[in-house]
Amino acid sequence: MINEEAFRVLVVNLTEGKSEPALFGSPSELLGGSGLAAGLFALYGIMDAPADHPDQPLIFAIGPLTAYFPLMSKVVLGFKSPYNGQYAESHAGGRLGLALRFAGYDALLIKGVARTPSCLIVGSRNIGIRDVHYLWGLDVLNTGKHLRRFSGKDSGHRSILRIGPAGERGVAFASINVDTYRHFGRLGGGAVMGAKRLKGIIVLGDGSLPLLGGKAYRDLYKTVYQEVTQTPAMKKYHDLGTLENMLPLNELHAVPWRNLQATHDENVHGITGQRFAEELLLRKTACSGCPVGCIHVGLLREKFAEQNEFQYRQVSYDHEPVFAAGSMLGVTNAGGVLTLLEEMERQGLDVMSAGVALAWATEAFGRGIVTDKETLVPLSFGDVEKYREAVRHLGLRTNDFYHFLGQGTAAAANHYGGGDFACVLGQEMAGYATGEVFFASHTYGFRHSHLDNAGYSYDQKADSKKSEDAVAFLIEEERRRVQLTCMVSCLFARNVYSEERLQECLASVGLSRLAQSVVARSKDVQAKRWQLKYLTGYNPSNISIPKRFEEVTTWKGGIDKVFMDSVAADYQNAVRKLAESGQSVQSS
Repeated sequence: MINEEAFRVLVVNLTEGKSEPALFGSPSELLGGSGLAAGLFALYGIMDAPADHPDQPLIFAIGPLTAYFPLMSKVVLGFKSPYNGQYAESHAGGRLGLALRFAGYDALLIKGVARTPSCLIVGSRNIGIRDVHYLWGLDVLNTGKHLRRFSGKDSGHRSILRIGPAGERGVAFASINVDTYRHFGRLGGGAVMGAKRLKGIIVLGDGSLPLLGGKAYRDLYKTVYQEVTQTPAMKKYHDLGTLENMLPLNELHAVPWRNLQATHDENVHGITGQRFAEELLLRKTACSGCPVGCIHVGLLREKFAEQNEFQYRQVSYDHEPVFAAGSMLGVTNAGGVLTLLEEMERQGLDVMSAGVALAWATEAFGRGIVTDKETLVPLSFGDVEKYREAVRHLGLRTNDFYHFLGQGTAAAANHYGGGDFACVLGQEMAGYATGEVFFASHTYGFRHSHLDNAGYSYDQKADSKKSEDAVAFLIEEERRRVQLTCMVSCLFARNVYSEERLQECLASVGLSRLAQSVVARSKDVQAKRWQLKYLTGYNPSNISIPKRFEEVTTWKGGIDKVFMDSVAADYQNAVRKLAESGQSVQSS
């Protein structure tokens, strides 16, 4: 059975070239995933030091149900963000969750700075740091080819993480690529890896995991498996994927187009889920431990005139990337979107932040706020080749303009002007323009993410325009999602894993005490995360909703600024009270 008394954590010090396993906390206190990462950061993090301080930890945490139930396959990354200087989380799938479980660890914590650009290799029996200075400067895809050679015999269980030039150069929204098609994207985990001179991480997953016995566990596993594979619960994600959202959201006037200058465009049919499926879909794949297969991989076919030959590449896509490299940039050709996504991938950039940043730069260029002296290429909406060049400049931070833009759209707008049309809601916006509650909750939410609290759902489904009703929904929805990110479940499965179902799952694997207290503990973790965010400098007074969001028109009409401001104010008060209620997350 699972250890209910303590988590097993591997602490790696790159500066000293040493590692040490440690027992830390317990599932009954921290749950796992988000709670475990927060507890470890409280102990090892330096609240008032910058994100690139050598001793700031980079924490990869899994949960008590990882590998034991379908879709319990994600990993939480806890770190201090170079984007805003605050405690942050990013989530990713791939093979990493199961690889950590089979390596025998609930969390991997990395601190210090390697002597040379290095790759950390973690297994159940061996841990090493390998000099890979010759990979420094390589893009993400070529780096992956080299790292795979280190451990080819373990490819079935192995997980490979790596960064590109953006992470090496400290772009504040540099991502960490996980197993080619998944990412720790938001808030700059890739830049923290770069500051540690860590080009890659390989988790071998080369240990064994005893099968759990008992009829209750077997029957429950079968029930969950059948629900996610044989009912409509996950059908959307397998069929067209989240890109199914593009067409109906466009009809609702809720898709950001051309830096949110519009919320609807008749040319949407060039980038819908149906168009990608008909013309470019090559295959579907899945994270380890997931039977759904929501990862849609498109075939990018490109002709090189000088060689008179074609090159074929595989690029994953879903709604958020297609919004960022498509509608937000005015690109209405599916092949063009894949071209930009592949270049963002190579550079190791968070796709959403990169797309929104370039959309702002395009409007700034059109208004004459910046010129091609800054942008180096004449940016215009829909011009794929110019954007492709700009993505390279952004990843490489070629000049002062791209250096500022690499700190975030708001930083560039503060320097050059154009803040009114910077589409930043705490960080660069996600691909929804549903209205007041989404804009306010995205801006002031814990991760500044649409997945924090489902504000977009409230805009679409709720009738009430009372801010207290909206905030009550946001706080409870956040708690429910924190509960899942502690387990750690894919959030696509949130309707499968109700609280009652989670309690059944925990009890079936021997975590009966945790099953009885999971709701209360999830409230504690929610509060503790907010406490860490405030301790590392969060001040909502320093954040505002740009004017562009007041100018939006959706299917409901214009934005009600009074309502939006009321939701923003009440939400800030609610999360401040959460932070104040948080008990110390430090554990021994």
